Amino acid sequence: MSEFFKVLPPGEACTVWLEQVTHLAETEAISTYDALGRIAAQPARSLEALPAFQRSTVDGYAVQAASTFGASDSIPAYLRVVGEIPMGQTATVTVGGEDAALIHTGGMIPPGADSVVMVEHTQVFSETEIEVLRPVAPGENVLQVGEDVTPGTEILPAGHRIQPQDIGALLALGLTEISVARKPHICLFSTGDELVDPAVRDLSPCQIRDINSGTIRALCDREGADAQIMGIVPDNPASLYDTMTSTFAQADMLVVTAGSSVSVRDMTAAVINRLGKPGVLVHGVAARPGKPTILAVVDGKPVIGLPGNPVSAIVMFSLFGVPAIAQLLGAELPFRVKIQARAAANVPSAAGREDYVPVCLFTREGEQWARPVFGKSGLIFTLVGAHGLLKVPLNATGLREGTWGEVILF
Repeated sequence: MSEFFKVLPPGEACTVWLEQVTHLAETEAISTYDALGRIAAQPARSLEALPAFQRSTVDGYAVQAASTFGASDSIPAYLRVVGEIPMGQTATVTVGGEDAALIHTGGMIPPGADSVVMVEHTQVFSETEIEVLRPVAPGENVLQVGEDVTPGTEILPAGHRIQPQDIGALLALGLTEISVARKPHICLFSTGDELVDPAVRDLSPCQIRDINSGTIRALCDREGADAQIMGIVPDNPASLYDTMTSTFAQADMLVVTAGSSVSVRDMTAAVINRLGKPGVLVHGVAARPGKPTILAVVDGKPVIGLPGNPVSAIVMFSLFGVPAIAQLLGAELPFRVKIQARAAANVPSAAGREDYVPVCLFTREGEQWARPVFGKSGLIFTLVGAHGLLKVPLNATGLREGTWGEVILF
């Protein structure tokens, strides 16, 4: 057996790899109503001012502020009511120096008025007159034209992941369509003569169901990509090459599970190098689980070779596949929720690698604790019920019980 490859720390490996990825997903125009979670392909700009007219932020009376100066409970200002401002219509009354016009939240400020007295600070004196019990300053309780947005303002930058409030802002400006990055098309392959479709009920001896395709597809879906399971490929270099070649043109990224370790059956790296340049850039990362991961680029497109062990595949795709999808989308890396927690048991490691240990979280005396779920990387059920991964830093030899560590939440 050949000597194992030279490994790189995960952060360095990801940088070396993604620097060579130049491919971007195509763009498409979609309804703003359907844009939640999508990535803006270009800046969205306002075509108009918002608000487009001066409007009240409260229920009350539109007045000239100077007419209320000095008003108090004991010495109120008396103003003549000249009318009411109808909602959704242009104001038809003019407010003079001793006048007031009844107005509702969102109503248009009438000509002559420069502020609004809250209804709570007034009292009806007669059918045509009110008492003002508090003074207001010019502009108080009034939204000015363009106070929220002026014409030409960038509403959303390119690469922005659209949130519910963004949809509201776009619709407020009449932008009912937006250009977004098309969901990257990712082709998923599983290799191994021992693999069978998960639908198979009665397994023959030495057969196992393919679960990596399903879990990686779920991770792709969560990150805004369109993943397609291409099926199980036999442990045969020619079959893998033919299958990957036939799908390469339609894909934005290729992901292969298994066939990445150094052994007589290692074939993924060799096949990827046949696909195009520059080929394999990283073969091995200083991490556990997932050391034999392959990171490659072919004609600007990212290609990943994941270990066949389910836990390794999930952890490594989270470290490398997720940022690759973000780059294909032209987006920033999505935020991952990380918390600090105390290790509830000793966690062994070796200096020179990052360890990612599944943990279950619990609270003890007001502090967050992480109970390690130890198990081999081939056992998917070590992740079921776990809340996240406890990270052991690159140059640490482990974490002692009670030591604070970083937990990346699922």
